[in-house]
Amino acid sequence: MTTEVRSLREFKMPDVGEGLTEAEILKWYVQPGDTVTDGQIVCEVETAKAAVELPIPFNGTVEALHFPEGTTVDVGTAIIAVAVAGGAPDQAPVAAAPAAAPAEAEEAEPERREVLVGYGPRTGAVQRRARRTAAAPAAAAPVAAAPAPVAAPAPAAAPAPVAAAQVTERPLAKPPVRKLAKDLGVDLHTVVPTGKDGIITREDVHAAAAPAPQPAAPVVEAPVAEAAPVVEAPAAPLATGLDVRVPIKGVRKATAQAMVSSAFTAPHVTEFVQVDVTRTMKLVRELKESGELGAGVRVSPLLLVARALITAVKRYPEINAAWDEANQEIVVKGQVNLGIAAATPRGLIVPNIKNAGALTLPALGAELGALIETARQGKTSPAAMTGGTITITNVGVFGVDTGTPILNPGEAAILAFGAVRELPWVHKGRVVPRQVTTLALSFDHRLVDGELGSKVLADVAAILEKPKRLITWS
Repeated sequence: MTTEVRSLREFKMPDVGEGLTEAEILKWYVQPGDTVTDGQIVCEVETAKAAVELPIPFNGTVEALHFPEGTTVDVGTAIIAVAVAGGAPDQAPVAAAPAAAPAEAEEAEPERREVLVGYGPRTGAVQRRARRTAAAPAAAAPVAAAPAPVAAPAPAAAPAPVAAAQVTERPLAKPPVRKLAKDLGVDLHTVVPTGKDGIITREDVHAAAAPAPQPAAPVVEAPVAEAAPVVEAPAAPLATGLDVRVPIKGVRKATAQAMVSSAFTAPHVTEFVQVDVTRTMKLVRELKESGELGAGVRVSPLLLVARALITAVKRYPEINAAWDEANQEIVVKGQVNLGIAAATPRGLIVPNIKNAGALTLPALGAELGALIETARQGKTSPAAMTGGTITITNVGVFGVDTGTPILNPGEAAILAFGAVRELPWVHKGRVVPRQVTTLALSFDHRLVDGELGSKVLADVAAILEKPKRLITWS
């Protein structure tokens, strides 16, 4: 009888774009025991720029998922182990003796050093928080080896001696519990474990994080220690009086860094104008009803605002520029890559429509609709968020009249489109109700002076007041 020789292969977190160093595992699409094939999507991860689906590059059976959903993992770290057909005879025990497989796999891994095209093992020192490697397979063998002799002879008395041993060694806790401890600022070495074999549970962490009982009000102690879910719920701060710490990562982290860099690098100037958009709103209704832009094209006021801004940029191309500090040059861009700020469940992103100035109105509408839908689904690619030249932020969808938007890094201007409201307006010599909005244009005063910024903003307002100018000015 022939026994198939199988070996373990580790799939490592790839650099999914532009030198990113880490990614958060959002969702696993496979579980241990599942069969996978070359090219199959096994998980979805979120980087500082976008959510990306990862395909596995070989066939086999999933042996282990090294990290749970919600864990942030360094690029180059193994995230899934797969048993594949073939391999050296000394790797055969992987399938025959599951208990010994993790240790053997770890011993073999440094020798195999398997890498995928485009990334490989990290060569420098890893400067990450301890929780990044809490569930790493390399840590599993030493931790399991130390407490085993203590727990095996006397299971009933194991918790106390194991807890003492863990003070000098690595405390036993699952990755979600380690994350909870990190979020609550609890040192696991100070937590007394109550779980089986000395494992620290969520309840142990909450008990350690709970404030000391007050003599005058002892009743507060019980709900604080027992309410594990409330720390993760949006209403937790008001419901319990406890601070909630949310890790800064992914899109939120990248946005924060970009906005700080922009705000303290480019001198911002913001100008405002109120405009009667009654004719524009009427045109939007007519285009929706007629369907003349084509089936499936999203017709909205934002579409005409986008077309108005593109038209203004064509008339004053200097607004579509960037400041090159290294070469001390102003770079006037050859095409308009129109960014649209989009609020998503994972934070603010600014994907852009490439060469939007060359698109017809129907084509621009189709691209705008696809961009918004992709952003809502969290599927925007890193490439879609690079290379933008000028941006629109539609704060009006939130009922906000206007704002002072911060420039997208590397761009010279950003237009805020406020809510459209029915207001009393002087029209043809009479005060009548008209649909009015407020536009705000922020620009980099290093390369855009007040005259240029004012002309661009005035052009956009003029087009929205009389949309037929889209024809005469194009």
